[in-house]
Parts: sequence; structure tokens; C-alpha cells
Amino acid sequence: MKRAYKLENLGCANCAAKMEKDISNLSGVNSARINYMTSKLILDAEDEKLTEVLDESQKIANKYEPDLIIKK
Repeated sequence: MKRAYKLENLGCANCAAKMEKDISNLSGVNSARINYMTSKLILDAEDEKLTEVLDESQKIANKYEPDLIIKK
């Protein structure tokens, strides 16, 4: 299922690209796109793995941007 999430405190376009790449490689993710200009994550993931994917996505995001929050 495809969903959009607001990214708070996204401050670096290069970091956003790295996050997008890493999140796209997670198990259960069909696609992930981060729009730096709108600070949104568009995530297409399997419904049954969505909670796990979001938790892992938050960890990935914090590796690059320690203050970033994915608003669920």
C-alpha cells in the first residue's frame, strides 16, 4: 500500500537521497521516494510489514539526520 509521511527536520538533500536508497532496499518495500522540497516520504510497502518498515525507516533516517522524525 502506498502512503505519504511528513518528515520533520529534514535539512539535507544529499542525506534525503541516501535515506531514500537505504529505505528502498528494506525487505517488504516496493518503492520509497523522498521529496526534499516538500519534506515527504512516499512509501509503497507490504501492509503486513508496514510497522516494521516504518521502524527501520526511522532508524535509517536518524543515521543521516539525527533530529529527523517520520510523522505517522
